[in-house]
Amino acid sequence: MDTTSSLPRGFLWGAVRARIKPSGRADLSAIIAPETATAAALFTTNKIQAAPLLIDRRHLAANAGRIHSVLINAGNANCATGEAGFAAAMQCCDAAAETFGCAAEAVFPSSTGIIGVPLPVEKVRAALPALRNSIGDTAEHFAAVASAIMTTDTRPKTAHATIDIDDKQVRIAGIAKGAGMIHPQVAAAPHATMLVYLCTDAAADPALLERLLTAAAETSFNRISIDGDTSTNDTVLLLASGASGANLSRDNSGPFATALSEVCTSLAKQIVADAEGAAHLVELNIRGAASDTDALRIARAIAHSPLVKTAWAGSDPNWGRLIAAVGYAGAEVDPARIAIHLGDLLICESGGRAAAFDEAAAHRYLSQPEFAVHIDLGLGNGACRFWTCDLTREYVSINADYST
Repeated sequence: MDTTSSLPRGFLWGAVRARIKPSGRADLSAIIAPETATAAALFTTNKIQAAPLLIDRRHLAANAGRIHSVLINAGNANCATGEAGFAAAMQCCDAAAETFGCAAEAVFPSSTGIIGVPLPVEKVRAALPALRNSIGDTAEHFAAVASAIMTTDTRPKTAHATIDIDDKQVRIAGIAKGAGMIHPQVAAAPHATMLVYLCTDAAADPALLERLLTAAAETSFNRISIDGDTSTNDTVLLLASGASGANLSRDNSGPFATALSEVCTSLAKQIVADAEGAAHLVELNIRGAASDTDALRIARAIAHSPLVKTAWAGSDPNWGRLIAAVGYAGAEVDPARIAIHLGDLLICESGGRAAAFDEAAAHRYLSQPEFAVHIDLGLGNGACRFWTCDLTREYVSINADYST
């Protein structure tokens, strides 16, 4: 349960209505580190990137990896808006800096929403005084941000962890949004973008934070796909306030790395579970591949196959679509060694041929909200765990009508 006692110290949160979203719901939020926080960020690898991401990189470099204010708007991606979009994002940073009492380079802007539509700077500016008055350090303030960053999401996504580092209690809390246009490929350096904000009250230098965040993201956010589309705005930000008094180093950061990975994995799975129109959260376990890279290729081929995903929507144990995706994934494959299980049910035995299985039982298993597919290539030690979902009529409806 989310409580104030699980929140990292040294941060304030708040959200208000700026009338950017047509719904009129809260759409402008902030995360404030009054004493500033060290930061590390990962961004989309899409070559078309929104103006805020370009500014974020500049600000992190200019301010030695320290952030005071994170300003997030939902309802407008501020992407493919040219020089005007960049100028609009800078104006928002300047206004936020004046509002929250920091340098413009200490502001980290984020946007999510429709691509190609000018950002209404005047609405952001007008809402900033109310946003300043909304901030606080309670669970309610934290939850307000988690809700305000949503677009097509149906529910907020949060995760928490508490660990001890050198006899001091360290807290980690994360919020995320995303329900479609999700196949994040984030690395250092349309609509339902993935945004993730992680806060901890440990102290750490930016280089160590980046190493920890990169490792955690690789096995969580880079292991999910809803529809195979990589957004222009994907951002993962980790902030460390140091308010706990615990200092992370390479020697003592192991427990923190584990906890951070658990928080990121929880948020990643929540994103897939809330996928647009989805009825099933699917865990793919690929093992026995020639390499981890091959295992990941196979997981992605399956996760991106409309034929596989629509079969899942109908709870149809059509394993032929699975093995076909394995074959075209570009990985090393020996058909005679492949075995496939749906949960505990063997449906394709080694030799790449149908096993005798109870189709009614397989259908019942696939009718559950969550299920697992296990594929053994029988070639080596390569493995991958990946999360995806089905593809339903509702997904088509949401995305056919999104901008109109």
